[in-house]
Amino acid sequence: MARIIAVCNQKGGVGKSTTVQNVAVFLAAHGKRVLVVDLDSQANTTSGFGFSPARLEKTVYDVLIGRCPPQEAIKKSRILCVDILPSSSGLAGASIELIDIKNREYKLKEVFEPIRRGYDFILIDSPPSISLLTVNALTAAGKVIIPVQCEYYALEGLADLLRTVQLINTNLKTRIAIMGALLTMYDRKSRLHRAVAKEIRRKFPGYVFEAVIPRNVSLAEAPSFGKTILQYDPYSHGAKAYRQLAEEILRLEGIRKT
Repeated sequence: MARIIAVCNQKGGVGKSTTVQNVAVFLAAHGKRVLVVDLDSQANTTSGFGFSPARLEKTVYDVLIGRCPPQEAIKKSRILCVDILPSSSGLAGASIELIDIKNREYKLKEVFEPIRRGYDFILIDSPPSISLLTVNALTAAGKVIIPVQCEYYALEGLADLLRTVQLINTNLKTRIAIMGALLTMYDRKSRLHRAVAKEIRRKFPGYVFEAVIPRNVSLAEAPSFGKTILQYDPYSHGAKAYRQLAEEILRLEGIRKT
């Protein structure tokens, strides 16, 4: 039965898509079967795996509105053991179409029921907002990873998202757990970045990953070639950081590495 993890932050540009893509491939490198779900209409994760969103006949949008079962939209990536439920710009209208549907907050959770046993992990790339799609990602997930860029407003955004998760747990009777905040785009030479990282660890003890994702040219370049960091530059600092993060996730989940 797959462990479902949403990668979520209401702020854009913090490394959600990069994190989903690269955690997926390093989990696969440890022999885990992974489904990546792109729930962002920008479809960065979809293109990051080498698919053209405009050319896809069926996407997560079609699955959410009941036009087709998930098995018909899932694509095999070029990475062994990694599949993707892709997105496209059409997903932007899904929130409107879901409004009048019964149990609209749980549609993604329903989507996972017939396919969950086929994977060890399902990773969800959430949109950069607190929308109905984000609520679906959270209610479907058992745990949440929150990428946090090391900048001045990071603490405020992290606290807001933690409150949102608490509200969803209270009002929708879910049990979403915070797996951890992930420090991204970190420059150890920056005094501000060091200060922000220290403050986040101080204010949220036990909720911050040991792995820290550095500001890295290879991480920025890889998606433009439709590749993950493992394919593009496996010996870079970025690859090393995501390998460490994947191993930390396995350890937190009590799963033995293979």
